[in-house]
Amino acid sequence: MTRGDRLREFYERSVYEPAVVAWSDMRTRVGLLMLSVYLAISAVAVLGLWREPSSSQAPRLIGMFENWSYPLGTTSAGVDLTAELIHATPDILLMVLAGGVWATGLAVIVGTLAGYKGGQVDTVLMSISDFFMAIPGLPLVIILAITFSPENPIFVGVVLTINYWAGLGRSLRSQVLTIREDSYVEASRTMGTSTFRILRKDVIPNLMPYVTVNFVFAARYTIFASVGLYFLGVLPYSQPTWGVTLARAQSNGALFVPEAAHWLIAPMVFIVGLALALILMGQGLDRVFNPRVRTRMAGESESTAEGDETTTKGMI
Repeated sequence: MTRGDRLREFYERSVYEPAVVAWSDMRTRVGLLMLSVYLAISAVAVLGLWREPSSSQAPRLIGMFENWSYPLGTTSAGVDLTAELIHATPDILLMVLAGGVWATGLAVIVGTLAGYKGGQVDTVLMSISDFFMAIPGLPLVIILAITFSPENPIFVGVVLTINYWAGLGRSLRSQVLTIREDSYVEASRTMGTSTFRILRKDVIPNLMPYVTVNFVFAARYTIFASVGLYFLGVLPYSQPTWGVTLARAQSNGALFVPEAAHWLIAPMVFIVGLALALILMGQGLDRVFNPRVRTRMAGESESTAEGDETTTKGMI
């Protein structure tokens, strides 16, 4: 094969076929559109295309869509609610990404190594996993948040999922114990293939549907945990977040004042929308990493191509 043929094959297997499978699912298209909206909102904040939130920058308690200069309304302090939510979005996305990557990445490393290597490595790694599983998650997160008062969104995401990886790591180990006995893995070992290459080529790809779903669960957990802890005042209010907005709305009586209902509704829509987008994307990516779906889609494409070729020959 020439270099161009290898590049073409890589493109078809790694880009084209996954894109076809993902795009064939309505959930993926909707989830991608929703995530694109949040990324666009983050770009608006990073590029400074919308005003910074500050007190007394607008009339107080303007309702949602009453004034298009302040589309989502204003707070009792005259803060533009749209500006507050827009400028909180980049940090939220970084937090969610950090939490999901930390939880699933560490679980994949621990689970695959423990399941594939076995022996003393398995014993040590699973003992560490059991230790973290035995620690109550919420009290640990609260203690760490109070101790370190994290402000960096990436650090906050890691703190929120500090022991979330443990259960996933043990589940992955159970699956790797089965996969390592398969004939193709055994053949790779017989040929002297390195452990890293076997894990990368033969083991981890078979875990990807499960890993993808759990990445979405970890990311969604990060959203809700951050909002809850900011709402309770456990995490510092130094950075604007959706949880801080909800906490200020509740402390100013927005729950009982109809004129301030938008102060609660707007951040809740942002929270639910991001969680729903992640769920839809996770369901779509599950199809992308599912080898049965990929094979079926490839087979349908080949059948269609052969049918078109036969029809063309018949016409000639």
